[in-house]
Amino acid sequence: MFESPYSFENLDVGQNPAWLNWFLSLPLVIQIAVVSILISTCFILYIQYRIWYIRFKNYIYNKRVKYIVPILDDLITEQIVLKSNASQNQFGEPAFNIPNQIRAEFRSRKYRQIIIDRIIKYQADFTGTIGTEMRNLYMELGLDKVSFRKMKSRKWEKKIRGIRELTNMDILIADVNILPLTNNKRQELRSEARNAYIKLSKNEPFKFFDVTTEPLLKWDQIELFKTITTTENIAIPNFARWVTYSNNKSVVAFCMELIVYYKQYDAAPAVVKLLENKDHLLRAQAINCLGKLKYEQAAPQLVHIYSNQPLNCRLEILKALGRMGNKENVTFLKQEFMYSTDFDIRKNAAKSIVRNSNKQQIDLLMESCTPENQLILKHNLNPLIKY
Repeated sequence: MFESPYSFENLDVGQNPAWLNWFLSLPLVIQIAVVSILISTCFILYIQYRIWYIRFKNYIYNKRVKYIVPILDDLITEQIVLKSNASQNQFGEPAFNIPNQIRAEFRSRKYRQIIIDRIIKYQADFTGTIGTEMRNLYMELGLDKVSFRKMKSRKWEKKIRGIRELTNMDILIADVNILPLTNNKRQELRSEARNAYIKLSKNEPFKFFDVTTEPLLKWDQIELFKTITTTENIAIPNFARWVTYSNNKSVVAFCMELIVYYKQYDAAPAVVKLLENKDHLLRAQAINCLGKLKYEQAAPQLVHIYSNQPLNCRLEILKALGRMGNKENVTFLKQEFMYSTDFDIRKNAAKSIVRNSNKQQIDLLMESCTPENQLILKHNLNPLIKY
């Protein structure tokens, strides 16, 4: 059999143990096979260990759940759900009649997370007085301190869990603790901290825009938009502040979306200034914002800068002029529709013309244009066709 010069046989075997001498005396192919078998065996044993370990942990967890959850449910049912007007002590704080033994079990490390999750579930299911009492029970058991400790952990997963628990229970978090996390390098933690800050801050829920240097990713913007628009009694500022002063382009772009949603017409002049911005993507979004606000004062400037803009900005200008509903711009739109060689320009110009012209005007235009442009006009006459 062929023997490689790199075989272990070339090593000095005089002082090795007998089993190692035997192994080194084997051909190289057999040595490789033995090592592979040993590695595979160790890997299989490790996987088996992990499987049994996870099963054992789940068994212990389920056993704890079966023991502590009925006790907690009985307490909540008896002292909160069936008594919507809980008794108050002289300091105005709710008095929960929890036996010392049960209170000690509730505060036990092995039951704490189960109880936190259960109370948060009840908090989500109930509102009004019962929801308030759930929050009071959470604090009386000292579980808020547990969540605060998680938030200060070095592990980002624990930080997220702590923030989420405090947010669900509507526990205020000091700016000094939460604000730095809104600009954390870890995207998941950054997103969770921003959502929490909006929900918990009563006066300046958008203060983190001032310190944000990391970009707002598209998914972050979707989550923030959902949080902002669904949070009750949120203090909505004038977003022109960040459009004017923020150096973070993603923050500026997101604020323009909020300006449109909340119809902040007084923010339009700040958006107009972005038409001079060097970033064509930001210019395009500013034009889109002005169009959706129907800010007609910007129409002459949009027509003036049209010829110097890239395609994406030109398309947004055509859409904006159509949304503004200014009849004076129809002539400009017709010129682009009739003489442009770009299909997208003609299509968007046609849609804006249809929005700002009556049937007689459209019929006259139909007679004077090419067969291809006639098809584009007919397509845009369908009311279901949107920009």
